[in-house]
Amino acid sequence: MTYREAGVDIDAGEALVEAIKPLAKATARSGSDAGLGGFGAFFDLKAAGYRDPLLVSTTDGVGTKLKVAIEASRHDSVGIDLVAMCVNDLVVQGAEPLFFLDYFATGKLDVAAARVIIAGIADGCKQAGCALVGGETAEMPGMYAKGDYDLAGFAVGAVERDRALTGADVKEGDVVLGLASSGVHSNGFSLVRKIVEQAGVGWTEPCPFETRRSLGEALMTPTRIYVKSALAAIKAGGVKALAHITGGGLVDNVPRVLPDALQADIDGSSWKLPSVFGWLMKTGGVPREDMTRTFNCGIGMIAVVAPDSEARITQVLKDHGETVYRIGSIVPRASGAEGCIVRNIGHW
Repeated sequence: MTYREAGVDIDAGEALVEAIKPLAKATARSGSDAGLGGFGAFFDLKAAGYRDPLLVSTTDGVGTKLKVAIEASRHDSVGIDLVAMCVNDLVVQGAEPLFFLDYFATGKLDVAAARVIIAGIADGCKQAGCALVGGETAEMPGMYAKGDYDLAGFAVGAVERDRALTGADVKEGDVVLGLASSGVHSNGFSLVRKIVEQAGVGWTEPCPFETRRSLGEALMTPTRIYVKSALAAIKAGGVKALAHITGGGLVDNVPRVLPDALQADIDGSSWKLPSVFGWLMKTGGVPREDMTRTFNCGIGMIAVVAPDSEARITQVLKDHGETVYRIGSIVPRASGAEGCIVRNIGHW
């Protein structure tokens, strides 16, 4: 009996590596040649321009959004989601993403489909300015049903020691800016899938909350990558903290970058709830408080800035393509109170 007869095709894996080498090469940046095929990848921090860097690392996945990709046969954007979930976590600490590695596992390797998925990863890396330096492709018959696959991502970034963002200097009176999301991003899809199932709408059917797109196409809108705009804002000076709004929503993520004695007071009426969230809330009967702890509700990243920096930072973010809202301020935190309160959510 051979390995191929057991369900693993080494030739297919090697064919995939050859197919994706040009994709990786297109993500090359200073410090890396973004080559594939070796046992490991070198990165030269000195060549990347760092003097006294701290390394920052993250790992994440796409969650059950992958089930939507599989069932809707839309694989071209989940790679962007994978990169976004990692690099957006890096940039909130002031770090520039340097390189990225992926883990792709499936029961039976389809080289053409895998190339599409990894092309999305390469696209995300280009958006973030980091190099795709390698990864792992695992063909594991018996572990995954036909057509199923899983993705994990790993990113490493760097920040000069004296420029790391910790949120330690956030003060009462500072302004909270919200950067618009591109949609659901990559959190809460277990609930999304339940609601879609309850609604009885197929992935290829017309989207009930958008025109000209199918439901699957709309829900597969990739997670927005905020790296270049956030780094530009940090470079401009005045950004005290950033928070990536993922699982836990505004309520749980914003306090992670605030001193214990402070609270973010956010006005839910300061931005319009995107139609996808309104549809999910109404169709699923989701309580408003649960919406704010499950989804980003239209705000994918927040920046805490000094009042005298608000106008300047807002303009820098807008110049880099962001839609920016002033959504709240930093206030004293009462004993036992949560680190973030979202008021006026009934206005959505």
